[in-house]
This record gives sequence, structure tokens and C-alpha cells, in this order.
Amino acid sequence: MLPRELTVWRGPVMIIAAKEIKDSLRNRWVTVIFAIFMLLALSVTFAGSAVSGTLSFPALASVITSLSTVSVFIIPLAAILLSYDAFVGEEEAGTMLLLLSYPLTKRQIFMGKFVAHSAIMVTAITISFGLSAAILLGFGDGYLWGKTLSAFGQFILSSSLLAVTFILISYLVSVRSSEKAKAVGSLLSIWFSLVLIYDLILLALLVADLGSTAQVIVNAMMLLNPTDIYRAINLFSTGTQFGGVALLTKSSLSSGLLYMLLSIWVVLLAWLSQRAFARKAI
Repeated sequence: MLPRELTVWRGPVMIIAAKEIKDSLRNRWVTVIFAIFMLLALSVTFAGSAVSGTLSFPALASVITSLSTVSVFIIPLAAILLSYDAFVGEEEAGTMLLLLSYPLTKRQIFMGKFVAHSAIMVTAITISFGLSAAILLGFGDGYLWGKTLSAFGQFILSSSLLAVTFILISYLVSVRSSEKAKAVGSLLSIWFSLVLIYDLILLALLVADLGSTAQVIVNAMMLLNPTDIYRAINLFSTGTQFGGVALLTKSSLSSGLLYMLLSIWVVLLAWLSQRAFARKAI
């Protein structure tokens, strides 16, 4: 007899997850996400060849920095577009009431959707960026296996956590929205604020003449933004000092602590979104 906490992962959850994956395949979202990530990985990997006209690859630190710089925009956006209608879309179509008419709990429905969307994003990230690492190791010169696998392993792990974070943000907004248009509009505003506006505010604080106080404020604000934590993790993995986020790599913070902070985001958002769904009257 399985404990109650584990029984939710049996049949119903996986059936719902399979349904969500089939819906995403039918809507072409899986194909689009795989294509975007594959294009991103290959374009960065072969960037040196495009410049020199010969088969050459950038340094490992440059590859990871370039991938993380672009991925911090693409991954959250892909996660949002995949999952923004997870709940509000079901309500608009009337299928949420149908699901709840079966012997299913809201928790099982939530977890089924979460498993499906997370699996799609993590699989796309792992295959695309894993292919990039394989190309570098197979055809590049001077790439050490241990260092390359470690850097890409951290990049794939942190990218997966970032994707899951924005899937859960999408769930929270989707549960609280009455229309799909409002949900996607709110989520795009959140994406724009966290990825672009937030860093502009940090930059303004850095250039302001506030002495050491500015750096303390900036460091604290960076730790409150999952996209900045993601950037810092990948700067740690390569030892790169680039941009305002490099301030975190100069502090006493470790990559382990940054992973813990990003994981806290995941746990907190999972709790908030599941709680909101459980309390919502349908």
C-alpha cells in the first residue's frame, strides 16, 4: 500500500498528463518549442563558424554566456505560451467542469498538468542544449569533457528550473483570470517586467551615486528575481564576469545557495497556484 502522498502520482495524474501532452502536440506547441530551442542552441554553437567562414567554435564560457543571455528571454516566454491557458482555457471551453465530474481531485488535475508541461519544457531544453554540448565535444578542439559536461549540466538544470518557475507563474495567473486574453496579457506584462524592466531599474541604482548602499540594494533585488538568479548561476559555472548580475558572483554567495533560492521560487509558486486552484469555485 503506497502512502497517500504517493498515490496521487498513480493513474489519474498520468492520464491527465498524457491528455495535456496530446493537446500540446495537436496545437503544435511542442513542435514550436523544440524548433525554437534547437535553433537557439545551434545558432550559438556555430556562431564562430559564421564569423570566420570555417568550422570553429567559441570558447566554452562564451557559449554558456551567450546561451543564458538569450535563453533568459526565450525560456520564460515559451513556458508562458505553453501553459497560460492551462486553467482559464479549460473553464472557457467548459471542460474543467467535465473533468471535475469524474472521480478526480483538483490536486490530481493540477499535478497532471504540471507533470505534462514540465516534461515538455525539460525534454526540449535537455535535447536541444545536450546536442550543443555533443557538437562541441565531438567536433571542437580544446573542450575538456569534465568541464564542458559540468557547465552544460548546470545550464540545463538551471534552465529547467527557470522554465518550471514560469510554468507555475502562468498557472497562478491562469487560475485567477476570467479570460484567456487577460491571462496572456498579464503574463506578458510579468515577463516584460522581470526580464527587461527589472534589470533597467537595477542598472539605474548602480549608476546612481548611492555608495555601498546601492550595491547592497541591487544584490538583494537580484535575489528576488528568478531570471537574475538564473543568470548568476550560469556566470558561476563559467567564472564569467559580465553585466550587473556579475555583482552576485563577486559576493559571498555560492551557486548552491542560488539553486536553493530558485528552488524556493518553485516550491512557493507551486503552493500558491495549487492553493488558488483548490479554493476557486468552478
